[in-house]
Amino acid sequence: MKSDQRGASVAYFDTPVRWFALAAVLWGVVGMLVGVIIAAQLAWPELNLGIPWLSYGRLRPLHTNAVIFAFGGCVLFATAYHVVQRTGQTRLFAPGLAMFTFWGWQLVIVLAAITLPLGITSSKEYAELEWPIDLLIAVVWVAFAVVFFGTVGMRKVRHIYVANWFFGAFIIAVALLHIVNSAAVPVSLTKSYSAYAGVQDAMVQWWYGHNAVGFFLTAGFLGMMYYYIPKQAERPVYSYRLSIVHFWALIFTYMWAGPHHLHYTALPDWAQSIGMIFSLVLLAPSWGGMINGIMTLSGAWHKLRDDPILKFLIVSLSFYGMSTFEGPMMSIKTVNALSHYTDWTVGHVHSGALGWVGLISMGSLYYLIPRMYGRKQMYSVKAIELHFWIATIGIVLYIAAMWIAGVMQGLMWRAVNPDGTLVYSFVESVKATYPFYVIRLLGGVLYLSGMLLMAWNVVMTVRSGRPEVAQVPAVNVAHA
Repeated sequence: MKSDQRGASVAYFDTPVRWFALAAVLWGVVGMLVGVIIAAQLAWPELNLGIPWLSYGRLRPLHTNAVIFAFGGCVLFATAYHVVQRTGQTRLFAPGLAMFTFWGWQLVIVLAAITLPLGITSSKEYAELEWPIDLLIAVVWVAFAVVFFGTVGMRKVRHIYVANWFFGAFIIAVALLHIVNSAAVPVSLTKSYSAYAGVQDAMVQWWYGHNAVGFFLTAGFLGMMYYYIPKQAERPVYSYRLSIVHFWALIFTYMWAGPHHLHYTALPDWAQSIGMIFSLVLLAPSWGGMINGIMTLSGAWHKLRDDPILKFLIVSLSFYGMSTFEGPMMSIKTVNALSHYTDWTVGHVHSGALGWVGLISMGSLYYLIPRMYGRKQMYSVKAIELHFWIATIGIVLYIAAMWIAGVMQGLMWRAVNPDGTLVYSFVESVKATYPFYVIRLLGGVLYLSGMLLMAWNVVMTVRSGRPEVAQVPAVNVAHA
């Protein structure tokens, strides 16, 4: 649909936005349910029922892929397509290709759900899927890039809003990371070997692994932060200049932080030190972005009392700030000597995943979904409030249990007798960790309960609304 000489408006293409948003809620429930199951298995291993497909080693990569790429990925697709149209005041480029990205991404998710429990895996962290699925991911991602950057190129506003900078950097970086790290030599349809060997393979893997955190789980979600917090708060970004500094500092620094995953390994010491240094530098842009987001509420702090969506968005930034302080601290070699291989790392990962990524996603979806169905707000605002408190309590239980367990494990493993023998056996540290595994399970159950409450709220919102055809502002289209 094109504009005419009088400036008649055209409709945004929101079908993939709606479908990705609904898929995100579905896969969020599935991914978090699998997480609760494997958390229970760590406390009570017999819960795998002796079935290989339900063993921890097979369900754990299913959990990480479902939460990161199915839930998180669908949220990123939905919000990127939504934001780029509104900030560019133009219709989505190549609507058919946008729908292909939806169905292609869902196929990737289903294939992951089939192959990972069967033990078909490349065994690379966050990149376990075998080469045919990797190829499909690359094709879908290139299509995503074409749609996104095509829309940016068609924009009716000269300025490219900063949220699109973050979305664009996330799309480009993830393509580069995925293609390089997934380079492999296939030997059959379901088996391949990495193109790299030894410590080089480890270095490439954690260049990918940490930047999957840095770009997939940070840059893309910062794009949401820079759009949905100002929209929900009805306030301009606190400092637009700071947002640009935040962007360039973040994308330059993050790329070099990966080696901190390989302290005290065969990786050369100089490479480990570079990873540590850049991790420490990363604290500055990360906290700059957090402060920028939180200070956007300046003059409107009272809105936090009555707006549960703002609570999700602002508290997510608190967890972002906490996680991006903890990460650089854990990259310091002397701290890492205590934390490495312990559950402290698990606590750190989940403070970022549940606290930052989860809450910012839920807040963004709570803003987005009703507007996609012709409503001003969700079916039940009270349910959003309840979800916020259930999720927050669940996060605190989870990460506090893992922090305490991790420090305890590190201290037990390094404790030695005067004659140099170990004070504790490994089994004793496992036994001492048991109560904290139960507390973590309780936190996970609470977080999953909040997600189920959200799913109910979304279903009721969709049932009581109708897909809305939103119009591009006519005044801008007329000057296109």
